[in-house]
Amino acid sequence: MKVFINKRIPETGIKMLEEAGLEFIFPEKEDLSYEEWIYYCKNTDTILNVGGDFKYDKNFFDACPNVKAIALYSVGFDHVDIQEATKRNIPIGNTPDVLSRATSDVAFLLMQSVARRASYNFQKVKEDNWGGFDPLHALGQELYGKTLGVFGLGRIGYEMAEKSKKAFGMNIIYHNRHHNEEAEKELGATYVSFDELIKNSDVLSVHANFTPEHKELFNESIFEQMKPNAIFINTARGGFHNQKDLYQALVDKKIWGAGLDVTNPEPMSADDPILGLSSVCILPHIGSATVEARNGMARLAAGNIIAFSKNEIMPHCANPEVYSQHSS
Repeated sequence: MKVFINKRIPETGIKMLEEAGLEFIFPEKEDLSYEEWIYYCKNTDTILNVGGDFKYDKNFFDACPNVKAIALYSVGFDHVDIQEATKRNIPIGNTPDVLSRATSDVAFLLMQSVARRASYNFQKVKEDNWGGFDPLHALGQELYGKTLGVFGLGRIGYEMAEKSKKAFGMNIIYHNRHHNEEAEKELGATYVSFDELIKNSDVLSVHANFTPEHKELFNESIFEQMKPNAIFINTARGGFHNQKDLYQALVDKKIWGAGLDVTNPEPMSADDPILGLSSVCILPHIGSATVEARNGMARLAAGNIIAFSKNEIMPHCANPEVYSQHSS
């Protein structure tokens, strides 16, 4: 079985594949065109995919009929047509849980950075623009006792809520497809409707899985309903928010600040006016960028490939129904 890995992954994953006796190939360069990517994928059995540069859709599967399994080096799988893959009996592996802490750390970091205008003030230091003491200039806000609203209270959302509760005594409200009984019991979290979440959150943090119906869910009409002191945090997917609407909401003081680890578009333009606002902090999608998280992702992705090579069920599969329909 031949494995195509489109970008380098941590050595721990490579060693696992080697010890399993699997043959794998890397491209001669990592910045592939679509045509080059398809060429490599056509000539392989399985793919260990890093990043979301290209979509695994019907066109891909038609062009690459030899592909039998895909292991994603990510939790999210919005760049994969899961229904199409399932129809073709192709299991799609992903890497849940191992980056929950790292990603929630970034959401927690962004919340504090925005609340205290850290990026803006750091820029002033770099420009040697300390200025004199002004009691009213670029004031931040404290988070103690405020309300954190979580959209999508899974593992990452839970970690964010737990940090916020313990550090600042924040009240936790959330909106989910299902009740999170653990969060309600351990953190005193309260399930609310989406409208209540929007209107009552001092900090609104997005942690849901992205689906087409979520496209630019957070837009002008939503920002207008939020508190004027509200901070919007997105570490999930840039597609959740309309970035022009977000900018305008900040300029018009409909909301107070925004912290983004994902942008729309991504990457965003360096001259986007949102970067000039004092209560904004934007990071280049570094949610999983720790040694521990990236090694963990490599182990899970390699583990999914190895399991498939042994005709075993992938331990972490986004479409486990492929196995039940195959057996039937």
